[in-house]
Amino acid sequence: MRAISLAEANKIITGTFASAKRRKAYALAAIVLDAGGRVKAFQKQDGASLLRFEIAYGKAFAALALNRSSRQVLAKQKEKPAFMASLAELSDGPLFLEGGGQLIRDESGEIVGALGVTGDVNEVDDLCAMDGIRAGGFLPDDDFDDAAVRRLNIKKDKPLRDPRKLEP
Repeated sequence: MRAISLAEANKIITGTFASAKRRKAYALAAIVLDAGGRVKAFQKQDGASLLRFEIAYGKAFAALALNRSSRQVLAKQKEKPAFMASLAELSDGPLFLEGGGQLIRDESGEIVGALGVTGDVNEVDDLCAMDGIRAGGFLPDDDFDDAAVRRLNIKKDKPLRDPRKLEP
């Protein structure tokens, strides 16, 4: 298993915050977990509200726990509430069921960690997270083609858009 370095984790967070600035997002918090679910780096922008560490951590941990984005973990909770209740009992960490948690993969598709972003609406959290992952030199699940999705059993989200921007 390839370990994500502190420098890479910080580059991902810097890229996340750069995306937030471009998107005029509210103040964000971002956390990078290694593939084992342990904190590698966390930063909270000035003005971000209380409990952002816990929320970001729960989003990233949920993505790792089920090998899918936290948005898809929320969908799984709606489909199978008893399964998710059991998973929460077994879990070694928190599961926060909202968008903003994304898996971090290398070019081969191996999961090297997860990124949790919180502070804006879920779609913006997710878009900033994906931009941050790319800025760190990694790939979010969204960047894999259909052949890789099948081969690696990747569960892709439907395309996201910033809900504050009007479609042309």
